[in-house]
Amino acid sequence: MRFETRSLAGRLVWSLSILLAVFWTIAVGLSIHVMRAEFDEVFDSALQETTERLAPLVVDDHFRRDAGSEPNRVAALTPGAADEYLTYQVRDAAGRVLMHSHNVGTEPYPAPLAPGFWSGDGVRIFTIATVSDTLFIQVADSLAHRREATLESALTLLLPILLLLPLGMVATRWIVVRATRPVNALRDAISVRDGSNLEPIALGGLPTEIATIPGSINTLLARLKQAIEAERDLAANSAHELRTPLAGALAQMELLSQQLSEPQDKSRSERVLEALRRLSLMLEKLLQLSRAEAGIGFARTPVDLIALVDLLVESFQRSHPTATIIVQPSPGLSELMRAIDPDAFAIAFNNLLENAARYGSEGEPIMVAVTKDGLITMTNSVSVLSDPDPNVYRTRFKRGQTSKPGAGLGLAIVDKLMAQMNGTMALRTVTLASGRSGFQCELSFPADENEDRGLPAPLGETG
Repeated sequence: MRFETRSLAGRLVWSLSILLAVFWTIAVGLSIHVMRAEFDEVFDSALQETTERLAPLVVDDHFRRDAGSEPNRVAALTPGAADEYLTYQVRDAAGRVLMHSHNVGTEPYPAPLAPGFWSGDGVRIFTIATVSDTLFIQVADSLAHRREATLESALTLLLPILLLLPLGMVATRWIVVRATRPVNALRDAISVRDGSNLEPIALGGLPTEIATIPGSINTLLARLKQAIEAERDLAANSAHELRTPLAGALAQMELLSQQLSEPQDKSRSERVLEALRRLSLMLEKLLQLSRAEAGIGFARTPVDLIALVDLLVESFQRSHPTATIIVQPSPGLSELMRAIDPDAFAIAFNNLLENAARYGSEGEPIMVAVTKDGLITMTNSVSVLSDPDPNVYRTRFKRGQTSKPGAGLGLAIVDKLMAQMNGTMALRTVTLASGRSGFQCELSFPADENEDRGLPAPLGETG
């Protein structure tokens, strides 16, 4: 039986089992204490009764025997037939042993010649005086015998807990697991809720203690969904509505800049044009970010990443003739099928190409490697990285110390889209073969079972 002790079921099972063992041990201890006192009463009563019944017989036997210098020894009727715990001696007023049982020596008992009980040296002795206090009969009982009886009784009480405790733990765990099953179902339902899954939780039959939790969470999810949609719509609509007038303003400003002849006016117009271009780029990235947050990466139809990469590289080089891009697929790799959305991959891949072309060293090629296990690695040379940890650029609007135009959203968009396409993005700094510093971005698209078989992935299982 194995379970996580940090879970509610594990804590309950261990707590109840430990409490059961502790309470049972306390109960056994109290029982042994009471039992020990009762055993002493029973053994003392038996010892006294045995002595009183034995006295007339021993006295009569003593006077029938011939007096001698050595104590008389009473022989056993059935030697070794059974365990004998009682021994006795007949002593005179001077303390000499006159007669003794076969299972005790001639050494006098340490007990005084006084009627009553005495304990010591591991024995319990009862003394009785007869024949006008001239003869004393002492019967001894071993205290080890009493301790053995108490120990056997204690073991009899403790053995059930050794058998019942494991069974109790199994039964308790079964009951606790069944009782906490609704809690686990609620936990699982909450754990799958994130920015891309804000659907309400539909669970029935919950205990009274947690029955109100789904309703409160659903209310919170509904308000959060409305807020996210409102923010997304505002960004998308604003960017979309501003694109047309901004494009018109940019075109008019370019015409106006060509008509200006004064150097100061020409410089000012260039600064305005640069600001308008930055604003146009920002609007374009905001539109891409809103599409990424809308979940466009989910797809069920596999596409060939090799062909898609070649197409995107060819298109990018037409718009960036100074950029040199070298695509290096693994030997023998002509097709790489993955269930992703082509538009989402195009947005992500183009953002990486733009970053490599914008921030990479001039004249250095951009290397794109594609492997059979679904890894697309893009590497470019850089002069100096402003931050030693490249993962900081995943954050929105995080840019290095550069004067080149950019919105600081490219890698954040790629990271969002990769999560939707059931992939991951890894950023790292590397040392190139030329000895220069390089920036490397690795896109991983693991294959699922359906893709390995050439089948489309079921809806809802991608991303």
